[in-house]
Amino acid sequence: MGTLRADEISNIIRERIEQYNREVKIVNTGTVLQVGDGIARIYGLDEVMAGELVEFEEGTVGIALNLESKNVGVVLMGDGLKIKERSSVKATGRIAQIPVSEAYLGRVINALALPIDGRGPIPASESG
Repeated sequence: MGTLRADEISNIIRERIEQYNREVKIVNTGTVLQVGDGIARIYGLDEVMAGELVEFEEGTVGIALNLESKNVGVVLMGDGLKIKERSSVKATGRIAQIPVSEAYLGRVINALALPIDGRGPIPASESG
């Protein structure tokens, strides 16, 4: 087994420091206090905006509507059966929008603008 010299160790450490990813991502998160009747009460989400989409840890999406000082009321855009108290929720930074295109004419969509008529996805070029 060979030994490393001090300059080799120094070079290895220097390379690792240069390769280190310094990117920091700040995520606005909260915790479910209660859920029922299509509404979830969330503690946290301090920076959430009215109408902003939020995502629960099990995948359900909701819209933040009732912004109070100690909690946020979120309308669920799904059945929410898997959402439990103390589950985590994160803000997406996106306000709820409806895509716009001629392709939506004659189609049936849900509240998240996803097609539910069995005719496949809808291509959309703009949001408004």
